[in-house]
Amino acid sequence: MKISFMSLIILLGCLLFNSASVMALHHEPQNAQESDGKMSNNEGKVIDIIDTTGYTYMELENGGNRFWIAAPTTKVNKGDHIRFIENMVMTNFTSKTLNRTFSTLIFVTSTEVKK
Repeated sequence: MKISFMSLIILLGCLLFNSASVMALHHEPQNAQESDGKMSNNEGKVIDIIDTTGYTYMELENGGNRFWIAAPTTKVNKGDHIRFIENMVMTNFTSKTLNRTFSTLIFVTSTEVKK
C-alpha cells in the first residue's frame, strides 16, 4: 500500500498538533487561581457528592457554571476547592449504577483538594 507524500505531511502535522496540545494541558501553572482571581477550568468548588463503587461523582461550581466530574473513589467534602486532571468528556452519559443520565460528565484521572 502506497502512502502519498501529502498524506504523510498531514499525518505528521496531526501528530505534532496533538503533542503540542497534550504538553500544554500538562504544563499549566501550579497556582490555584489565575492572576485575575478566577479559578482555572480544571478546578471547582464541590457542590454535591455521590459515592459509588469505584467512583466519586462530584458536582462542581466554577465562575457560576456547574458541571459533573467522575473520579476514582475520593474523600472529598462539600465546599472543598479541588483541582482535577481531565481524561475524557462524555455527553449524555448514563450511569447504570446511579440510574441517571448526565448531560455532560468529565471523567478525571485524579483530584487534589486545594487549601
